[in-house]
Amino acid sequence: MIFDVVTLFPSMFLGPLQDGILARARRNGRLAVRIHDLRRFGLGPHRQVDDAPYGGGGGMVLRPEPLFEAVDWIRSRHPADRERVVLLSPQGRRFERAAAEELAGLERVVLLCGRYEGVDERVREGLADFELSVGDVVLTGGELPALVVIDGVSRFVPGVLGAEDAARNDSFAAGLLESPYYTRPPAYRGRRVPEVLLSGDHGAIARWRARAARETTRVKRPDLLGEGGS
Repeated sequence: MIFDVVTLFPSMFLGPLQDGILARARRNGRLAVRIHDLRRFGLGPHRQVDDAPYGGGGGMVLRPEPLFEAVDWIRSRHPADRERVVLLSPQGRRFERAAAEELAGLERVVLLCGRYEGVDERVREGLADFELSVGDVVLTGGELPALVVIDGVSRFVPGVLGAEDAARNDSFAAGLLESPYYTRPPAYRGRRVPEVLLSGDHGAIARWRARAARETTRVKRPDLLGEGGS
């Protein structure tokens, strides 16, 4: 699985990709992340990548030429049969489990990180296959959402988590949140681990977790249970 990220701020990706599961997956060859500085594809001696919007308004807009040129360069140097170009945008489809699984089935995902007031509309219309949003909030750029997408998608890439089915029991896998988890000690500051989890009865534990997952979802995310949260 390959991610090609086009960004004005490549250094924002250094720390998160050097630690934890993503770093291990990269070392093991399960995941590749290539970071491309958009400024390399800027126009003129000053490598201009943005401009004032036609019609006025505050802020600057990323020009189409650098983004199109960046993707052309990636495709010419690193051909891929199954790919998608994704624009990170608050206007996009919400990034959820289904989108993560869909992208994990591809050979390559190109992530375009917006900045300032956004991108020229021709990028949405003629370059991006679709847009993704990490929530109803406007951030300073697409770099943090890109990291969220890389992390979320990578969990469905075979071998990244170790166990092939490790992501199947995550929250949202069955339309529910996960049940609560406990570890040692069995009692702490007046709160005890539910006795069923200490019983060794795997059938009873499975039933408890199913009930607890549904109750957790009812309290925290009733919308996942449908109208009325029942």
